Amino acid sequence: MKKLKTFALLGLSLLFLSSCSFPGLASNDSENTIGITGGITSETQILANLVSGMIKHYTDLDTTIINNLATTTINHQAMMNKDASISAARYTGTDLTTTLGLPAEKDPKKAFDTVKTEFEKRYHQTWFSSYGFDNTYVFLVRKDTAEKYNLKKVSDLKKHAGELKAGVDTAWITREGDGYDGFKETYGFEFSSILPMQIGLVYDAVEAGKMDIVLGYSTDGRIASYDLVMLEDDLHFFPPYDAAAIATDEVLAKNPKIRTALKRLEGTINTREMQKLNYRADNDLVEPSVIAEDFLKQHNYFEKE
Repeated sequence: MKKLKTFALLGLSLLFLSSCSFPGLASNDSENTIGITGGITSETQILANLVSGMIKHYTDLDTTIINNLATTTINHQAMMNKDASISAARYTGTDLTTTLGLPAEKDPKKAFDTVKTEFEKRYHQTWFSSYGFDNTYVFLVRKDTAEKYNLKKVSDLKKHAGELKAGVDTAWITREGDGYDGFKETYGFEFSSILPMQIGLVYDAVEAGKMDIVLGYSTDGRIASYDLVMLEDDLHFFPPYDAAAIATDEVLAKNPKIRTALKRLEGTINTREMQKLNYRADNDLVEPSVIAEDFLKQHNYFEKE
């Protein structure tokens, strides 16, 4: 009953957000200041700062980053409400099923082509090409857990799902297509104990032994720092989640240099590079703004063309 109440409240919250602008955010997007949505993870905040840094350097515009938007739905609504003109960290697989309500697509090119076409048609928004990495979901366990239960792939969990406490991203529980319901249908089992939690907390939870298994992101730097084991998605349930920026056609038409700035970030960050950037934030506790500035300087983005 508590779970049903929680999901009902979440649904009401999203319904409210769909019809209202976010309090205090309306002034973040204007003629001279570009609102950029980030997120609650280090990765989304680093990407938002990369986009911000490029726009500030290559245009005469200022920027405001809107962090702590916990889900794709909320990021999308901020764009639709004109609280922001750019969303710095969007993922093809998530927007395909969540925002567009279309079936999951396992082919990366088809997934990208679909979101690019549909976002232009439905929302007058432009998807830029991927930054160069795919941040897919991955189930993670400690080494001792993997050895105890002989876990190498997700299918191996079926025999032990009743014994393991699982921590997963709150948004994943109710998401259609690539969420928990789809997972249960594909793999044929469910966890007897599952706790929805903020995605940023799952790594510490499993490392500390509070959870036996968690669902995390493949580019997270804590996977290496905590020496966690990634279980192979042997039934290929999770679709591609190529990361990219989105901008409204309106802001690109008014400020053509924004397009040039964002295109310079296409195909420049691979998975290993993103893990390193995330590690600096999550392990070394370096601010995302500093990480982004260092990356842009080290890769000569601030040199004159």
